[in-house]
Amino acid sequence: MEEYPLLSHIMSPYDVGKLTEEQLENLCGEIRFFLIRSLSLTGGHLASNLGIVEIAAAIDSVFQSPKDKIIYDVGHQCYVHKLLTGRMDQFASLRQLDGLSGFPRPWESPHDAFIGGHASMSISAALGMARARTLRGEDHSVVCVIGDGALTGGMAYEALNDAGQSGEPVIVVYNDNEMSISPNVGAVAKRLSKIRLKPQYIDLKRRMKACFRRYSWGEDAIAKVSAVKRRVRSMVLRQTIFDLMGFTYLGPADGNDIKTVKYLLTEAKKLQRPVVLHFKTVKGKGYAPSEQNPGYFHGVAPFDVDTGLPKKQGGQNFSSVMGAELTQLGEEDPSVCAITAAMKNGTGLNLFAQKFPQRFYDVGIAEEHAITMSGGLAAGGMKPVCCIYSTFLQRGYDQLIHDLAISRLPVVIGVDRAGLVGEDGETHQGLFDVPFLRTIPHLQVLSPASFSELRRALRWALEQREGPVAIRYPKGSELEFREDTFDHPQAVLQEGKDITLVSYGIMINQVLEAHRLLSQVGIQGEIVKLNSLTAFDKEVLIRSLRKTGHLAVVEDCGSKGCVGQEIEALVQEAGISLEYCRLYNCGDDFVPAGKVSQLYERCGITGAQVAHSIQEAMRNV
Repeated sequence: MEEYPLLSHIMSPYDVGKLTEEQLENLCGEIRFFLIRSLSLTGGHLASNLGIVEIAAAIDSVFQSPKDKIIYDVGHQCYVHKLLTGRMDQFASLRQLDGLSGFPRPWESPHDAFIGGHASMSISAALGMARARTLRGEDHSVVCVIGDGALTGGMAYEALNDAGQSGEPVIVVYNDNEMSISPNVGAVAKRLSKIRLKPQYIDLKRRMKACFRRYSWGEDAIAKVSAVKRRVRSMVLRQTIFDLMGFTYLGPADGNDIKTVKYLLTEAKKLQRPVVLHFKTVKGKGYAPSEQNPGYFHGVAPFDVDTGLPKKQGGQNFSSVMGAELTQLGEEDPSVCAITAAMKNGTGLNLFAQKFPQRFYDVGIAEEHAITMSGGLAAGGMKPVCCIYSTFLQRGYDQLIHDLAISRLPVVIGVDRAGLVGEDGETHQGLFDVPFLRTIPHLQVLSPASFSELRRALRWALEQREGPVAIRYPKGSELEFREDTFDHPQAVLQEGKDITLVSYGIMINQVLEAHRLLSQVGIQGEIVKLNSLTAFDKEVLIRSLRKTGHLAVVEDCGSKGCVGQEIEALVQEAGISLEYCRLYNCGDDFVPAGKVSQLYERCGITGAQVAHSIQEAMRNV
């Protein structure tokens, strides 16, 4: 391709390693140009990938994947690595059904050493791989790339603590595009920091150690000199947390200077011990709209390259309605607080944060802490609402049980992105909140289907003081169903005599479609909509099933632990003999990336698929 004379010929890190420094700089420019154009068509994580171009290119120049193991934390910033490992021609299918994943996937390429999706996991994975290398007597490097956002997660510090004292050669590349961990102060400190990064100093230090080791007293001399150096450095330089944990720390350095990055990676590779390389980068670098608003371009829908504006304007969605209603409640009641784990904008809490900054807490990527801290607020007399994506709420399961439910603390958990979420794939689908939340005693689970029901659910959850309440709601907007049936734990939307159709939340729209199609062939379905997944009236279901003798339960969660299984048990306990019983859900496997409508179809839970299946089955009953 004429537009990409270098990038179009890169098939592996071996090709990157052959480039001159000038060619590497030109390659970085081509990568940025490609990413902006490609993601303007598909959407994706733009700002983080634009910021990490030089780091990723230098890593693939210095190290030889897949022999050397390269792990990207979270993984949303892996696009450059994918481009440099022969996947450029797949970018048109990025984050689409059966297309190129937006995160590292080992089954997609051997160059993706470890899965990505959730934050703060890379150092743990890297240390495990390094230890496996040592145990197996292998010879290769292990590198992980982690950003300052992921370093707000406690798991990263657990891993740093273990890795630093292990002595295992592992390289942690810290991509700092927002804040410094511990800035050095003063002219002498700045001068020493620069000296530590100079090639001449690093080379001299290595040659002196080699010289000392020729003599019997060499190791003792090295240890004593190192101890003196550490004492002098600690008096002049403020030690970072990485130094204190046992790492060799180098930085901060310019992470958007390919020459500097490549040099320091090469030196770190030689050290054969735990190393942290700290690089400062500009998030969104090379595209003005992204540099000016990196938060918006973190994860972006298709956009106009010239203006940076989205090609399709979005309207209200469940998250924005949740945020707006919570802000209104915050005006009415000064005890209402809002908590999130690094997802202020995604969960719609930005308006609350602007109006009530003293009652808003973004705790970083720390879901466990967010939940327990919310419990502390509730124990102190406040009314906390903690909004977390369903997939990330998995990380706080113990806290839900131990710190909230046992004590029956009235915390409201906003379970955002519940159900199928689409393009982010296996690691982000909200398939497990229904099974894992419903098993917790004293925790109520609500599943509104419309904006109006979400508002009612939130108000009720804040008013009650009996215990924790989880409100699950999907990504995106409300659909056909826009009514409000929240007065009861369940509602009979349509009466019928042939089959009982049970569902909740956004999936009620698929059931309404199935009901319409079944009516056209003379099958009269009775629709029972559940508003509560833990406190619905079992007698309502039993009466309906005794009348119809047929059951279909439609859900957008996994099959194990779904509501349908509880209803099946209820049927058995009541001694009801059903001629037809079918549970429609997302099955017992992970669901890949794709548009939600495509994923519904793949799982067999569209209204048309449900109606066709029921029609065929009842024809044979």
